[in-house]
Amino acid sequence: MAGKKLTHFDADGQAIMVDVGGKAATRRRAVARGAVTMQPATLQCILDHTVEKGDVFAVARLAGIMAAKQTPQLIPLCHPLLLSSVAVDFVPEPATGRVQIEAVVTLSGTTGVEMEALTAVAVAGLTIYDMCKAIDKTMTIDDVRLVRKEGGKSGRFVRQGEAGLV
Repeated sequence: MAGKKLTHFDADGQAIMVDVGGKAATRRRAVARGAVTMQPATLQCILDHTVEKGDVFAVARLAGIMAAKQTPQLIPLCHPLLLSSVAVDFVPEPATGRVQIEAVVTLSGTTGVEMEALTAVAVAGLTIYDMCKAIDKTMTIDDVRLVRKEGGKSGRFVRQGEAGLV
């Protein structure tokens, strides 16, 4: 990692939006993950569809998809992108009260979709929190991370120790 040049700053140290106009369009894919930890009884309410605000996973999935599409409005210097697909999935772990969240974002373009995948996971987690906060104030949103990226000049990245849906 040492010696890598940061591209979001000019020679004077001023923030810039990277010019990706001269780059070749390639197929790009990013996978991000995170989790929400809650009391097991709270997760059971989600699974039983008894949360008063509605179907928690359906709303959180939609929120994650919408968030991926809005990333340039939320994160400075991100490029507006024409995303090909966004998928947000949940893996509930009833015994531990944990919900694993995974987002997969793809496009054919000149810049990657890592930030869109990370934003989708974060907002899906926040939505779960929002929908369940009336019954569980102990929830935490944890471990939001990039687990895989493909495409572009830097090629493939796979986080060591990650398994599952990727």
